[in-house]
Parts: sequence; C-alpha cells; structure tokens
Amino acid sequence: MGCDGGTIPKRHELVKGPKKVEKVDKNAQLAAKWKYCALSQEKLRRPIVSCELGRIYNKAAVIEYLLDKTAERPNTEVASHIRGMKDMKELNLTDNPEWEGERRNAKGDRYEDMHCAMFICPVVGLEMNGKHRFCYLQTCGCVFSDRALKEVKTEICHKCGDPFKEEDIVVLNGTKEEMEKLREKMEERRAQAKSKKPKRNKVAETASKLSESKDATGTSPVDLPGGRPAQNGSESGQSAVAGPSGSSSSSKGAKPSAAKRSIQETEKSEAFKSLFTTHSSAKRTKAQMSNWVTHTPYHF
Repeated sequence: MGCDGGTIPKRHELVKGPKKVEKVDKNAQLAAKWKYCALSQEKLRRPIVSCELGRIYNKAAVIEYLLDKTAERPNTEVASHIRGMKDMKELNLTDNPEWEGERRNAKGDRYEDMHCAMFICPVVGLEMNGKHRFCYLQTCGCVFSDRALKEVKTEICHKCGDPFKEEDIVVLNGTKEEMEKLREKMEERRAQAKSKKPKRNKVAETASKLSESKDATGTSPVDLPGGRPAQNGSESGQSAVAGPSGSSSSSKGAKPSAAKRSIQETEKSEAFKSLFTTHSSAKRTKAQMSNWVTHTPYHF
C-alpha cells in the first residue's frame, strides 16, 4: 500500500526511532504552582493558606478535604501530612496593582504576560510568579521575597511589626531539598509536642484521683482552735462553722418570721404606710367599688 504514483519515502517515514522525551513547559509549571491550588487545582482565591512544607492552598479546599477524606480527589498525597487547620497558616498577601485578573478581555489581540502575578512583595515589589524566592512567617503569615529579608535584616515583620525568628521563616514552593528540611523540622516539632502531652495527662490524673478520694471519704476535716479535728456531722464542727457567722440555728429560724410581718405592724409613720395598698386609706367602700375593679386597686 502506498508508494504509488512515483512517491519516494524518506527514512524517517520508514524507520521508527525512539520517542522523544516530552519536556514540560517551564511557564506552565510555574503557573501551576503559584496561580493554582495544590490540592484542588483551582485558581487561587482568598483566603489562601499554606502548610508547614510551603505549599499553597485555597482554604475552602483544605476544609472540604478535612471534612471528608474518603472522597476521591486528585492530589490527595499533597495534603496527607495535614491533620487539621492548626497545621495551616493563613497568608497575608499584598495585591499586585498591575494584575487585571478576570477583568481583562482574552481575545488574543494583544501580548499577554505569563509572568504577571497576582501578588507582590510589599518591600521590594517583586512579583510572586516563581522566578523569585518567596517566604512567609509562621508567626503572622506575612509573605515577603527572600531578597527583602536578606537586604533589610531585622527581627520585626516589615508589614505588621510582629517579632519573629529565623526558625519561623518557611519557603513557599521550595526545591526538593528545602522541602525535606521543612519536613524534618515539622516532624521534630510534632515529636516535641507529643512528648509534652503525657506530662499534662499526669497532672490531670492526679487531680482526678484527689477528687475521687475526697468524694469517697467526704470533705476534709476542719481543725478547731483547740487542735482537735472536727468531723462532718459533729456538734463541734457545726459550732465551728456557725461560730464565725455569729448566728445559731434558733436565730436563723427567727428571721423568716420577722420577714413575714406586715408593714402595718412595723413602727413607721402614717405617711410611709399610706404608700402601700394595705393601708386603710387605699381601701374602698362598697359604694365606690364596681364589678370591674381589681382585688387590690392602685388608683381611685
């Protein structure tokens, strides 16, 4: 079949050589890291968070992943180290004034700069497009370029003023070597946190044992001034508790009867007594009363 009509086949048409290795476009690779979520592969939209390894995510995608880890999603290996939102840090990013986003008309009639990024460094002004190294601080979440941290050396954040240390700096979308170092630091922090937890549990256990012992034996005995302990239910304990108050059981019983006395029986002036409905001046005669009058009227 073929080669009719005087056609002459060439060598590359007859001999099949090895397939060429497909090269990944660097611009597309950088755009996938810096413009799209590492978990859902959607465009980055605020709020944007980052993990301890420096990957960038949409906060909504991380919450969906944590709520239902059984769902079939692509790139779940990227978020396998995330245990909860405590492992994430919301990034405080600075918008790029030259970024048009979805407002621009992609008609193909003009040059489109693929390296134009959504965010920039607030100190130097470099665009966060992958060509420059960027970091964020775990204390406040502010994002800066590595050049800004090297040129302006300080222990205070350039944007919000919070103090930080070199250990708090995390590289965003770093190389494999940088990711391995960050993973080692993450495992060390988690191991230290686990070693501290049993100590707190021991304190809680001792407190619970003390409370159980008190419930079983009753309240602790109260020492009397004479040196003898007074147990619960004893007359000496009752007198010791009632002594400081200066009142006995008989005096306590007399107080309610005194409170039930009417105002008319108290030694007050007639003007003061006339303020209340129990006074004789507030009572009506039968001629003044009608069917709609309440039992204790407050006006005539």
